[in-house]
Amino acid sequence: SLPPFPKRAITSASRSIAVMTMTLFPVRLLFAAFMMLLAWPFAFMATVGRSEDAVEPLSWWRWLVDLVLKAIMRAMWFSGGFHWVRVKGRPALPSEAPILTMAPHSSYFDAIPVTMTMASIVMKTESKDIPVWGTLIKFIRPVFVSRSDQDSRRKTVEEIKRRACSDGEWPQIMIFPEGTCTNRSCLIAFKPGAFIPGVPVQPVLLRYPNEMVRISSTPKQGVFKILWLTLCQLHNSIEIEYLPTYTPSEEEKKDPALFASNVRHIMAKALGLPIIDYSFEDCQLAMAKGPLRLPRHTCLLEFARLVRRLGLKTGVTDEVLHEEAFKVRKLCGSRLDVEGFSQYLNQPLTEAVQDIFSLFEEHGKMDVREYVIALSVVCRPFRYLETIKLAFRMFEAQEDGAVVEDELAVVLKTALGIGDFVVCDLFRAIDCQDKGKITFGRSIYIGLHVECDLAVRCAGIIINPKYQQGN
Repeated sequence: SLPPFPKRAITSASRSIAVMTMTLFPVRLLFAAFMMLLAWPFAFMATVGRSEDAVEPLSWWRWLVDLVLKAIMRAMWFSGGFHWVRVKGRPALPSEAPILTMAPHSSYFDAIPVTMTMASIVMKTESKDIPVWGTLIKFIRPVFVSRSDQDSRRKTVEEIKRRACSDGEWPQIMIFPEGTCTNRSCLIAFKPGAFIPGVPVQPVLLRYPNEMVRISSTPKQGVFKILWLTLCQLHNSIEIEYLPTYTPSEEEKKDPALFASNVRHIMAKALGLPIIDYSFEDCQLAMAKGPLRLPRHTCLLEFARLVRRLGLKTGVTDEVLHEEAFKVRKLCGSRLDVEGFSQYLNQPLTEAVQDIFSLFEEHGKMDVREYVIALSVVCRPFRYLETIKLAFRMFEAQEDGAVVEDELAVVLKTALGIGDFVVCDLFRAIDCQDKGKITFGRSIYIGLHVECDLAVRCAGIIINPKYQQGN
């Protein structure tokens, strides 16, 4: 088959980037930094003494500062090669649509429509502490959120709802409902935050029809590489399309997930993109490093999609997981059929419940402990040690807190997709005195580099064979 690009075109593009790197790139970068420094005193002056909980009447000088900042930001984007911004459709007024939902989210250049409208956005709390940038961000009255703090997420939703129900008193809130950057090849699941208030929203589409540089921040094409390639391109195209305001039905007001799904379908159709039912949390799960980095053949992403569909992830905290583990431990390893599993979940026997059951089923029955392990993984993708510790508590013998090789195999297979032959080697390495059982502890550090179909690194599993120490 023929290559997608002629070799001559690739060579020409490489030479062009090399020339632009030495000439255009440093000039544009310095000018952009100068524009941000120029904007800082205006933003600082406008935010001094301003209340964070209420909106004051717009005075003439604040209105003037708003115009100056928009002009400075537009000059900055112009210097970066965004000479023209094509806008389609009519932007709705704050009283018509308090919330703007923008997709697909692919890079920091998605801030262009934010600086054009000065709409509020949802930002990580850490952003306000960044020198210069933090002051500029505060000017647009963002809603701050901490992704790791469950209580912060609840407060964020409440703040969005409060502003959205102010009858246009607050500025519009521009939200990227995907919650993370993608490569713009599809729309992933929308997070419900923008749709919980149940107010009209205006979908906003972003397009970058560039020939040489694909503007999207992904693991293969990071933020700094995108910045470099974009500033090396003589002209960068961007299109912003405002779709008609979407007013939710009474059913959608009661069901934010349905509201989000329907808006996503409209945006995907207008973009000509497919949709997939994976979310930001699934991206975290897939990209997690260390012991729980997923091999490609794992079913955990499908499991995450199914439990989210049934609402089984909602409100899952450490305490909830420990309660589930305690409840499962009482079953003493009893295996459940699909009806029993449905009763355990307190869910009707739907297709989704059957799909979850099929992920763990062997000979028509499943071990519910595997379900709890998988739930811990998808809810705490970066806290691998806590998941392994929780699993040991469910499997360990009551008299000595030990697990045998078959039980360790279930734990690592469910959490990592590791085959039995790898577990066998691991168990022998730990149980060097051939006691036939091991316990969880903190005195021995085991670092493994295991090769399956894909290299799976298990580093940091801390297991203490206390029988080797005479305890």
